[in-house]
Amino acid sequence: MLPVVQVFRLFKSYGKKSVLKDVSFSLFKGDILGIIGPNGAGKTTLLYILLGIIEPTSGEVKYFGKPLKKERSKILKRVGFASNYVSLPYSLTVEENLKVFAHLYEVKDYRKRIDEVLQTFKLADKKKALCRALSTGEMMRLNLARAFLHEPDVLLLDEPTAGLDPEYMREVAEFLKKQAEERGLSIILTSHQLSELEKIANKLLLIKGGRILAFGGLEELFKLYGVDNLEELYFKAFSNASLGNSDG
Repeated sequence: MLPVVQVFRLFKSYGKKSVLKDVSFSLFKGDILGIIGPNGAGKTTLLYILLGIIEPTSGEVKYFGKPLKKERSKILKRVGFASNYVSLPYSLTVEENLKVFAHLYEVKDYRKRIDEVLQTFKLADKKKALCRALSTGEMMRLNLARAFLHEPDVLLLDEPTAGLDPEYMREVAEFLKKQAEERGLSIILTSHQLSELEKIANKLLLIKGGRILAFGGLEELFKLYGVDNLEELYFKAFSNASLGNSDG
């Protein structure tokens, strides 16, 4: 089976500072990969390279067997993205924001699709509300609705449950897992909510100082590190990690 995402020996430097150092991994259809590491590990930089926003110093990214660098426009029509750190235009309503992206992604019957994602993410009653009036949690839910608008094959998420209350955090985790199981959606996500991540991820990538410490199945890594849960794994693997900078 051809991997949905392939990352080959990524390096990223800014002057003399190395942010990513020889990062490689593959992701298959229906996989949910959790990327964990301390602040400054390079997680966000890696996601932005996977989106083609940042150019790697060297290395290559492929989706569906095709190079991202050469076919970025075609590939990104099949990729969704949501981040707690990316805001949508505050002067537009919830519906207007989704209409903009529906046109960008050429979503058919977009009015119906907008209503569907608003219902899924419990924002139907906010359809006409200005984004500036949304709470932090509602804004993250809108970001998730936008990411699912065009029914992507790959989803990249940066702290997708940040700002959500525990009940809705659980619902989002269950929804993501269901999408992976039923649609074969492949998901790559970063999260500091380790208990929630453990419930949905089937693979983990541990990264520290821009280097991969470990990559593999959840149970495989638990066995490797001699732990019973993801929180124990985190503290055992990163016990010597410094706080680093804000590049999560």
